[in-house]
Amino acid sequence: MAKKPNLKSVNRLRFLHNNDERKARIEAASETPLPMEFPVNALSRTLHPDRQFVTISQIKTWDGNCKSFTFVPDPSRGTTQLAFFKAGSYLSVFLEVNGAKLTRPYSISSSPQEALEGKYTLTIKRVPGGIASNYMLDNWKVGDKVTITGPLGEFVYLPVRDGSTVIGVAGGSGITPFHSFAKAIADGDEDFNLILLYGSRTEKDILFKDDFDALEKQSEKIKVVHVLSDETKEGFEHGFITAELIRKYAPERDYSIFLCGPAGMYRFLDQQIETLHLEPKWVRHELQGELHAPKTLTDYPKDRSVPSLVRITVRICDEEKTIIASTENTILQSLEKNGIAAPAHCRSGECGWCHSLPMSGEVYCPKQMEHRREADLAFGYVHPCCTFPLTDIQIEVPYAK
Repeated sequence: MAKKPNLKSVNRLRFLHNNDERKARIEAASETPLPMEFPVNALSRTLHPDRQFVTISQIKTWDGNCKSFTFVPDPSRGTTQLAFFKAGSYLSVFLEVNGAKLTRPYSISSSPQEALEGKYTLTIKRVPGGIASNYMLDNWKVGDKVTITGPLGEFVYLPVRDGSTVIGVAGGSGITPFHSFAKAIADGDEDFNLILLYGSRTEKDILFKDDFDALEKQSEKIKVVHVLSDETKEGFEHGFITAELIRKYAPERDYSIFLCGPAGMYRFLDQQIETLHLEPKWVRHELQGELHAPKTLTDYPKDRSVPSLVRITVRICDEEKTIIASTENTILQSLEKNGIAAPAHCRSGECGWCHSLPMSGEVYCPKQMEHRREADLAFGYVHPCCTFPLTDIQIEVPYAK
């Protein structure tokens, strides 16, 4: 049996003789300059822009605590078309509020087809005490210029991984990605059965109800079940979304469960879903969002004294700055409050965009937000968006554009 060629079998002298052939081919080659950019590079930049510059074209008010903002391209700042996306994606919004430089992720509630028409819609609900949501709901108006990222996120449907039926479980403003899913199914951009269990306090708190009623009539692949916790009404389920309710509407064959809502809903439903004995791959969570009150978490180091204030010395490229920070705030929150524009997108420890290297000091990374890659764990990197200082620390942060 002939041996397979390998590096040691190469005749180096014969290889050197190829110089003459290379020179001949170079001399015979066309003098036309190579293109400065190939089509694949242009396509990549179109689909995955670092920044998109948009203008608010329309605002719909649902109640005093929730609004939908529609954005269109802002050619005056260089954006002539919006990037396409898969339903379930999010956009990160750049803000500056009272000197604090912030980013906040929001699921896109409009359809992929609308992006091709030059429109994105974000539906934002007021968070009590929230800096960003209160600023946007109280100050944004039609005509305002906004800077956003390209579409991001992993909360998307993949037929090679997910079941042909998705049980969507939404609470409050967690309905936004499912609104995009439903519209994409109706448009033919997605092909799966969506059974949506949507929890609201009362009927008047339901977002997109008329839209979902129309989408159910438009496609037999869409079914919406409204669950009211504070009202009992005919045609609505009552109480909370539980494993029993999921069993009631789930098909007998394999199905996926997609969850999007507040952290409290996740904690409750994760326990409920365990009783369904599904393989982990069938259960998907959207971004959990920022974590607060770290000292209430079960794995917080309660056996030691942690000061209320610490010093954070942050190094970005060749610049260094020291700030005073609360141990109740994540490292990212403290940097932003001091006007330091650190890189961040998901704010849930998942995307890894903010990963940074602590040079000294001790930090706390909550187990429930632990999504670091093996390489980050091995070399000591953390995600500042969900990491809290326990002592004075020095940290090296990637450059934020």
